[in-house]
Amino acid sequence: MSAVARILLRRLALLVPLLLGIVLFVFLVMRFSDVDPASAFFQGADPSPAQLRAFRERNGLLDPLPVRYVHFVGDLLHGDLGTSALTRTPVLDQVATALPLTLQLTFLGLGIAVMLALVGGVVAAIHRDRAADHVVRVLSLVGVAAPAFWLALLMIQYLALDRGWFPTGGYINPADSVTGWLRTLALPALALSLPVAAQLTRIVRTSVVEELDKDYVRTAIGAGLPPRVVVGRNVLRNALVTPLTVLGLRVGYLLGGAVVIETIFALPGMGKLMIDAVQNGDPAVVQGVALTTATGFVVVNLAIDVLYLLVNPRLRDSAR
Repeated sequence: MSAVARILLRRLALLVPLLLGIVLFVFLVMRFSDVDPASAFFQGADPSPAQLRAFRERNGLLDPLPVRYVHFVGDLLHGDLGTSALTRTPVLDQVATALPLTLQLTFLGLGIAVMLALVGGVVAAIHRDRAADHVVRVLSLVGVAAPAFWLALLMIQYLALDRGWFPTGGYINPADSVTGWLRTLALPALALSLPVAAQLTRIVRTSVVEELDKDYVRTAIGAGLPPRVVVGRNVLRNALVTPLTVLGLRVGYLLGGAVVIETIFALPGMGKLMIDAVQNGDPAVVQGVALTTATGFVVVNLAIDVLYLLVNPRLRDSAR
């Protein structure tokens, strides 16, 4: 078995207890919250104590907590996230409808952040302590200090309302219009990505500068290789190890930031689903969104680990 396969299997083995821990945490938080599932189910009506008790008995709400947790995990393994108290529809159906938009927004923002960070970080490192480096540093500092929701409001004001270049909100499915889809997600993705891009730019710059100072770079350039070839083939590949590690953590920020951004731009994704569920007292939906988001964060970090293995041969060699 190859070193990559062994490390990947080790990561997958750790994934099971991690996911069980996430499920336990969400389960306990929801069970000790002030929201009563029985009262939420009958909201808008005036149920009798007998009706409330019958609902709790039917759904196992009177069972001991360990028993309820076992049933909860069993339902999850069968793809059952519960039923919405508000719409009386399966939570899984609502999540399946909202999740694609959140994934589109998150990965579009991630792509923009990575592209800006690579360009800005490499340019700043190559032109170290010169004008381009100073400009990138100032812009990255501003980006780190600017919250995503503030950037979103500025973009709506100056790019949507004043100039009309983009819509102020709403969503168009890419199957209906790719151009319309890009226009509706351009501002949300940009607002979500700029703080992440600013942080990654500083890390990419530092990593590339450290790599440029190594002996093999000076030897390669002294041997007559063009600097762009050395940077593209060797420096950038080795310098991406540290930014990749940070990128895995930033995906969680993007998923969390999508909650606020989707609310600002009226996008019907997981964030809006969560906010509506909290406001309407729908615990099953809150629980389903929290579990799905946390699981997505863990899976994306596993994918980042695989990329980390691919760009870091030293880690593969140490596992042999």
